[in-house]
Amino acid sequence: MSGRVTASLERIGEDGRLHIPIQLRWGDLDAFNHVNNTAMLKLLEEARVRAFWKPAPGESAPPTAILDSGLSFGMLTLIARQEIEYLAPVPYQRHPLDIQMWFGKLGGSSLEVCYEVHADAAAEQQALYARATTVMVLVDAASGRPVRLTPEMRTAWEPLVGEPLTYRRR
Repeated sequence: MSGRVTASLERIGEDGRLHIPIQLRWGDLDAFNHVNNTAMLKLLEEARVRAFWKPAPGESAPPTAILDSGLSFGMLTLIARQEIEYLAPVPYQRHPLDIQMWFGKLGGSSLEVCYEVHADAAAEQQALYARATTVMVLVDAASGRPVRLTPEMRTAWEPLVGEPLTYRRR
């Protein structure tokens, strides 16, 4: 074996969740030698983009990656709310994190994205580091008014609807 670490690809697991491997960067750490709380938001953002935005030509993506978002496409995705429950410090590791995602709710123009941030299955130490929720709203780029989820979005995303997160420290 070469000792080279390879990341698994984005996939929908037997658990009905979307699994997105996200590699840590040294710059994600803080002075306490673990992932900074603000870096966690960036890691979740990266997982969200890989999960839901269409790939560039020649790239692969999960079947949930259907969004064309931006001013040129006429639709934006705005973050309405985010919440993170940190359960354990995330140390630097060469294995990617396994960010597991599902929808707690699909609304008329909003999505409640749920996450659990785990150590990669290949990692020596298994851990659940954080749980999080992001509420996204789809809006018209010109007017800023909410737009309804399309039938294509519902078809792609409904298989990932599950129980919303319940936070234990409220």
